[in-house]
Amino acid sequence: MSECAQQRAHQRGFAGAKVALQVNYQSGLQYLRQLCGKGGSGGFVGQLQGYFRFPSRDGMPAYITWAIICCMQNTVPQVINHTELARHIKEWGRALGFQAVGIGDTDLGNAEARLMQWLERGYHGAMDYMAKHGTRRARPAELLPGTLRVISLRMDYRPPHAADAWQVINDGEHAFISRYALGRDYHKVLRNRLEKLAQQIRAAVPEAECRVFTDSAPVMEVELAQRAHLGWRGKHTLLLSRERGSWFFLGEIYINLPLPVDTPGEDHCGSCARCIEICPTQAIVAPYQLDARRCISYLTIELKGSIPLELRPLIGNRIYGCDDCQLVCPWNRFAQVTAEPDFAVRHGLDDIALTELFAWDETTFAERFAGSAIYRIGHEQWLRNIAVALGNAPYSEEVVAALQGRAQHPSPLVHEHVEWALQRQARTGNS
Repeated sequence: MSECAQQRAHQRGFAGAKVALQVNYQSGLQYLRQLCGKGGSGGFVGQLQGYFRFPSRDGMPAYITWAIICCMQNTVPQVINHTELARHIKEWGRALGFQAVGIGDTDLGNAEARLMQWLERGYHGAMDYMAKHGTRRARPAELLPGTLRVISLRMDYRPPHAADAWQVINDGEHAFISRYALGRDYHKVLRNRLEKLAQQIRAAVPEAECRVFTDSAPVMEVELAQRAHLGWRGKHTLLLSRERGSWFFLGEIYINLPLPVDTPGEDHCGSCARCIEICPTQAIVAPYQLDARRCISYLTIELKGSIPLELRPLIGNRIYGCDDCQLVCPWNRFAQVTAEPDFAVRHGLDDIALTELFAWDETTFAERFAGSAIYRIGHEQWLRNIAVALGNAPYSEEVVAALQGRAQHPSPLVHEHVEWALQRQARTGNS
């Protein structure tokens, strides 16, 4: 009987994945009821069920009776060792290039309340999708019915050989681009790895239903990662790790299996407030609270319209995102350089002149940013951002000439910001 059961399990792929199987009376009884299509106590079915009600009957243990029927039907119902499966998932994830893998539950009630307060204050700005999905973000089962656990994963992105960020930020003639966007689009890289992991899980456990996410759906990734012991939410609202700082991407796999959960991460920010103090636009209005409407990442990426006049001078030369709060965080002294070639610097974007970028036409923009996260904002928004940075740059004839070259741009959005930049350059030049 044991050999028969093992053979059936091997045919279904469980032996190859080394996922331990367990058989018990309750699962066997439930299986027989489903198999036979009725749960009555009479006839042959009733006699079989009787064996599960007692340790043995007529000298024949119940599990032997169950094994006989399973082999007659050429199948074995599987009861998975979820602890063992969780261990394998973490091993598979690390083998795919993730530096950490954790598992958390789906009880996000407290996070949902904080989300609703954040939305009520209007901190989401023009990100209408945040309000549109509302509580769905805090209820994983509404994205994947039956979700019981969330597998959270972390992948380093700090690029090797990149120019010193502070030197670039302090050079008003050059463009600062958030370090995460210097290479290939992380959405593509992480999604590919996450899907490979999901496929491994499905191969090991055909009953598993998985769905992968990487900043692409209403998912509270920081909250979920904290619950999965990958770190804690810093005062700047990003996830922090004692081992890796914050220079990493997050991804998730929703799954319908009751895997054992990890202990939620503990807060280690203490009394430090460097991220709050350094924010150029004071977007971190209180510890753990971000007003996105003032955040440079929001202004240069999410906001599609005109950048508020009062915030333009504060943006400096940051044309895509902002890393200031990460650059000053003490925990980032532990950050590691990524080993992923896809996250390496492309086209010299780590330290490049604003005038050079402003000269790119739409074709060049599309060619240079193919496969990049920056491509998503489009050429028009790209020019808008650079125009603001040129307006903030030290006065020079080269900067003025570059702006004048775009003064007749057909886009009202670009035209408005170019005019503002020219006026600002004129004031700087006359002072």
